[in-house]
Amino acid sequence: MSVKQLFDLSGKKALITGGSRGLGLQIAHALGEMGAELVLVSRKENELGDAVKELSSAGIVAHSIAADLQDEVQIQRVANSALETLQVVDILVNNAGASWGAAAEDYPASAWHKLMNLNINAMFFMSQAIGKLSMIPRRQGKIINIASVAGLRGNPSHMQTIGYNTSKGAAVNHTRALAAEWGKYNINVNTICPGFFPSKMTQGLLAEHSGEVIDKTPLGRIGGEEDLKGAAVFFASEASRHITGQYLAVDGGSVIC
Repeated sequence: MSVKQLFDLSGKKALITGGSRGLGLQIAHALGEMGAELVLVSRKENELGDAVKELSSAGIVAHSIAADLQDEVQIQRVANSALETLQVVDILVNNAGASWGAAAEDYPASAWHKLMNLNINAMFFMSQAIGKLSMIPRRQGKIINIASVAGLRGNPSHMQTIGYNTSKGAAVNHTRALAAEWGKYNINVNTICPGFFPSKMTQGLLAEHSGEVIDKTPLGRIGGEEDLKGAAVFFASEASRHITGQYLAVDGGSVIC
């Protein structure tokens, strides 16, 4: 295969959770531009509609399913519906997630459970459903988990996000464990760990601390609208066929400081 063929996703089918905005939508553009047909999952119908229109205007074939992935029953429904639409799922991107800020000693139990349900439980149960229905029977598949550099280190003093950091650390090791178990099925499982990118989730913190974040980032900037695309295509394509159980920090170098 040529290098271009290794990265080509023509004819591939991808399911992207949290795909209606932010990093999920950036990844959707990347996979779609390389030829994949997409199903996006999010809670809000209106945001999904806007995302599908945006992708369609770029020549990308995209569908949508509205669901709350905190609910295991809805996860199974999404898996079944995605397969009805796509017939197979070659690429699963587990991107849906949430954050919550509070001091550890006052962290609400409801917030903790919400983050664990969405950031790690949904990642496992969606992978399990798609694995059993599509990837394991066909002995092929690419699973890309979106964690965070927050899962690779502790908390800076101004970031009281113990629930988020804990869940993202779990996502990184979940990737290793699943990759080890499903390698026999020729399923690659890898993680992208973004640093700070502008998003609804980060806007409040960046509004107050963007200068500090940039100062502690070797490349001297936060992530932009193109900065996850290459990593996503790499892990989704045959270019990464001999890589599994790994994480890639896309953070301008902040995690090394």
